[in-house]
Amino acid sequence: MTTPLWKFSFIVPYEAAEAFSEALEAAFAPEALAVSTVEAEPGNAPLVKTASDWNEVEAHGRWRVECLYAEEPDEAALRTLLAPVEGETGAAAEDWRIEPLPDTDWVAKSLEGLAPVRAGRFFVYGRHDADKVPAAAIPMEVEANQAFGTGHHATTAGCLEYISELLDERPPVNALDIGTGTGLLAIAIAKATHRAVLASDIDPVAVEVTRRNARANGVGPWIKAVTAAGFTHPALAAGAPYDLIVANILARPLVRLAPAFGRHLAAGGTLILSGILRTQENMVASAMAMQGLRLVSRKPKGDWVTLRMRG
Repeated sequence: MTTPLWKFSFIVPYEAAEAFSEALEAAFAPEALAVSTVEAEPGNAPLVKTASDWNEVEAHGRWRVECLYAEEPDEAALRTLLAPVEGETGAAAEDWRIEPLPDTDWVAKSLEGLAPVRAGRFFVYGRHDADKVPAAAIPMEVEANQAFGTGHHATTAGCLEYISELLDERPPVNALDIGTGTGLLAIAIAKATHRAVLASDIDPVAVEVTRRNARANGVGPWIKAVTAAGFTHPALAAGAPYDLIVANILARPLVRLAPAFGRHLAAGGTLILSGILRTQENMVASAMAMQGLRLVSRKPKGDWVTLRMRG
């Protein structure tokens, strides 16, 4: 059974789309599951080189901002939220739409037929590719389902590569996975270290998917999954300090969590952050630096970047 979703969308000039998207991402009420922008009306600018490809993305075009919610959002609350952005940018949000999405398992649908992924020591695959697992790899079977994080996205792959590198340096003994999604990162740590890992997600569906995937990968007893927004669950405070925290969520929630990362990460511990667009990298790194967390290295992949910090 899938979780019904609601989509809120509107059209703005390209140059204002990022400001509107950031306001929706940062809002606590209503809290978005995902925010994206798609071209609605092409502009007249020439093709320009972006981090991932050649795209017609310069000004003059009009773009549709799309936002997913777990429940029907209140239109008045959305208008109140976006009114300051309209004032700052001088751009009006047009063609407002709030509509339910068909009861479809969108992640499963989008991942049909995707190939296995090799990231560092890890090999992520669906059941139909079980015969392709390399002998030297750490295998993780994750089927397409309702939670996000299957290894195919650049952000998840970047985290897996950093975890793999960390195993060669100083394997973690007390790890936390914030925003676990499918549980993939927690499963990777548990399979590689044979140690307990705490995983959390704001979505109870993701927590149940994590538990199911952990059992399917033979690490069910090593992974404790809880429903929590940020560090609100008492289990997260009880388990601190952590020598490894992994958080693959979104840039603005990462910034909001920076003080909590600083409090819960052990001295000399590793913090791996992803879900960050390259344009948001400095914002995230600066927020962490204010908590005494030092940038060690970065992994850019297309338009995305994964950061490794040290406490």
